[in-house]
Amino acid sequence: MGIAGLSIAWRQASQQFGVTPLISAAAGMLAVIVFLVLSASYLVKALKHPEAVVAEFRHPVAGNFFGTITIAVLLLSSVVAQLSQPLAAAIWTVGTVATIALSFTIASRLLQGKIDAGHAVPAWFIPGVATLDIAVAGGTMPMPWAHEVNMFALAVGTMIALLFFTIIMSRMIHHEPLPAGMVPSLLIMMAPFEVGFLAYTNFTQRVDTFSGLLFYFGLFLFLTLAPKVFRKGIPFASGWWAISFPMAALASAALKYSMFVQAWPVALIAIILLAMLSIAIVVLLVRTLHMLLSGRLLAG
Repeated sequence: MGIAGLSIAWRQASQQFGVTPLISAAAGMLAVIVFLVLSASYLVKALKHPEAVVAEFRHPVAGNFFGTITIAVLLLSSVVAQLSQPLAAAIWTVGTVATIALSFTIASRLLQGKIDAGHAVPAWFIPGVATLDIAVAGGTMPMPWAHEVNMFALAVGTMIALLFFTIIMSRMIHHEPLPAGMVPSLLIMMAPFEVGFLAYTNFTQRVDTFSGLLFYFGLFLFLTLAPKVFRKGIPFASGWWAISFPMAALASAALKYSMFVQAWPVALIAIILLAMLSIAIVVLLVRTLHMLLSGRLLAG
């Protein structure tokens, strides 16, 4: 998700500032490779240990991370759109069906009741954000039915995001702080607003005051949460990848908004956010590869 988001953000930068498109292409190729490797690896796990996969899916927190798969598929449809529009449409359709099915499943699970308030963590946003990503990736899909599907996704994603934001904020205020390993996921809190900005503007094909409000509130959340995430005492683990997609959504939204307002301070913010995203992805890749080669990533 994060690497695909990086590719999309650099594509926006190349169109806006004349930056070489090679960076976007390289990031997009890497995103496809990583997705295929991870998909194959998880498929092997599902075949060898199906009970573990079922347990993960049913877990009140871990189950939400299955939304990352559908988000990745939707984002990859945008990545490959530069090479083949029919292929992009096919990938987007698969991702859309899977995302909507997952949203119904997660919503039905929550409506069973007796949900522990302590389980209301930022990861809950993932299925809702996944629904918004349907409109992010499919805003320009040429199929005659795509418009209504995008509207449905935008409606569902918006309401889920608003509901979960209230629940999760209440949990963050009234309950114990998140464990150190989950602290990086705090940045997911801003994702619904930046992804919402991208979904809304892609669907309406315009940037207006409402979308500007979404962008600026997401930026406010990032500035508020970043000091809590990027601080000493938070050990590096694979969970740090949770920062990548929200930062990618923020950078893409900033680039798109700066192109609309044509104000140099906003353009400067967009450039800084893109630089921060790029540095974060490189650091995450290097440290993850180091953990993998040292045998710590897959230990236990």
